[in-house]
Amino acid sequence: MKLYTIETGNFKLDGGAMFGVVPKSIWNKLNPSDENNMCNWAMRCLLVEEGNRLILIDNGLGDKQDEKFFGYYYLNGDDSLSKSLRKHGFTENDITDVFLTHLHFDHCGGSVKWNSKRDGFELAFPNATYWSNEAHWDWAVKPNAREKASFLKENILPIQESGHLKFLGNGDELLPGFKVICVNGHTESMMLPILNYNGRILAYCADLIPSAAHVPLPYVMAYDMRPLVTLEEKEIFLKIAAENNYILFYEHDPVVECSTLEKTERGYKAGTKMALSEL
Repeated sequence: MKLYTIETGNFKLDGGAMFGVVPKSIWNKLNPSDENNMCNWAMRCLLVEEGNRLILIDNGLGDKQDEKFFGYYYLNGDDSLSKSLRKHGFTENDITDVFLTHLHFDHCGGSVKWNSKRDGFELAFPNATYWSNEAHWDWAVKPNAREKASFLKENILPIQESGHLKFLGNGDELLPGFKVICVNGHTESMMLPILNYNGRILAYCADLIPSAAHVPLPYVMAYDMRPLVTLEEKEIFLKIAAENNYILFYEHDPVVECSTLEKTERGYKAGTKMALSEL
């Protein structure tokens, strides 16, 4: 198995929303905000090469929405999905599988693109099978009022209409060494890939632990639908991760790609920080 970091660009989100009940006097030292209280975040994805399979885990924001939409999120940086794929010698046509941890727009927006006439949509990865799970898919296509703005139908429905959509379940393996666990605090049935890589276990944390700063238990986003469930899921996950010496891969950390996990008298924190290429 080979793994490649895929950077799709940065965006900004409200610091208070990202850090929940943690006071700004604390979190602002971890990821300083601008004059609008916005903090910069990565949209970091992962490419898994195994045999003849090329699996892309999440795919960033995409470019389908209008200027007003993108104006809310202050896109920045020189990275893009296409540029990152090409850096590693691949194109969108090479992707055999697109694994979607969940269907919030910053995780799945790159799944679908405008067609050449810009009068309809088509798959950005035409040769790929797209993977979700039934519980989360139903949650996303019939969203609650609080979460509705995160589930954009143009990112989601064309996948099913194309016939390229398949479902996994909790505990399933997409392939040997690629296990799926589901968590329900951030959103219904978000999927986390757990990968056996170079003799280590690498966990793609998605929005359970979006950055190294979010490792401590109280650091739960205000975006989470069920924050107390997230708290419980984090505690279970971190205990297993610490006992098994997991490497954590952070989707949204603006600087840190991966880290070990350290347990202290005060709880868990990110340990040694590293790039994926160092593993």
